[in-house]
Amino acid sequence: MPSLKDLRGRINSVKSTRKITQAMKMVAAAKLRRAQAQAEAARPYAERMEAILASLGAAVATQPGAPPLLVGTGADRVHLLVVVTADRGLAGPFNTNVGRLARNRIRALEAEGKVVKVLTVGRKGAAFLKRELASRIVGEITFMGKKRVEFADAEAIAVRVTEMLEAGEFDVCSLIYNRFRSVITQVPTEQRLIPAPLPEGEAPAGTGPVALYEYEPGEEQILATLLPRNLAIQIYRAVLESTAGFYGSQMSAMDSATRNAGDMINRLTLNYNRTRQANITKELIEIISGAEAV
Repeated sequence: MPSLKDLRGRINSVKSTRKITQAMKMVAAAKLRRAQAQAEAARPYAERMEAILASLGAAVATQPGAPPLLVGTGADRVHLLVVVTADRGLAGPFNTNVGRLARNRIRALEAEGKVVKVLTVGRKGAAFLKRELASRIVGEITFMGKKRVEFADAEAIAVRVTEMLEAGEFDVCSLIYNRFRSVITQVPTEQRLIPAPLPEGEAPAGTGPVALYEYEPGEEQILATLLPRNLAIQIYRAVLESTAGFYGSQMSAMDSATRNAGDMINRLTLNYNRTRQANITKELIEIISGAEAV
């Protein structure tokens, strides 16, 4: 049985830990508000950009000399996965869920005979995948030390992906990240970037007339500007979604840790009181027994 001194030391240690988890919960909650607002504000723009590219690309994709960012290389042998996680932990299963989705996707592609390359954004994703799939990682990007991720950071990643495409290093590129749904729910998501997703088939009957647009300048010139920007926007959106999801998951994890610490303090305090009372009772018995012996 632990001594009273040991129990007091453990109670004080757990109380110190509870103070830390409470502080981390408050910090995560404060940062979550801003991160959530950014993520939700980026969604309509990114979705609308995808819709515009789908409309423009449908007419250009079948033409010879279509942009590689739109149609890819025409092959399907080498896949690049851009895996977005956080740089820090203490956020429950947030990083692990993305890592598992990426790992399962890599194994599924390799089972089909594909070659897989991984570009990680965030230290935790790289650390997770290095355990079993270190040879697939071709690059690691981290924002450790940055207070806020800017659009320029996403543009730098998009430029790197574009350079790899132009060098013929991959045929298909997909993005894997946690989509923020609520404070307690983040959905691991896979989104194809290259080739750009295009509508398949004709519009279903009963949806009304389809508008026809004439573009000035032509579709090719517009796509030359929009495609690189869309790549950066989709990556930036994924980073914002991941950031909001991280703070939401961390807030939930720290709240659970704080409550668990409180429960542990109550159990240790009860054990301490019982041990202390047992010691007092034992001393009284010894005193009474000694007095009777005299």
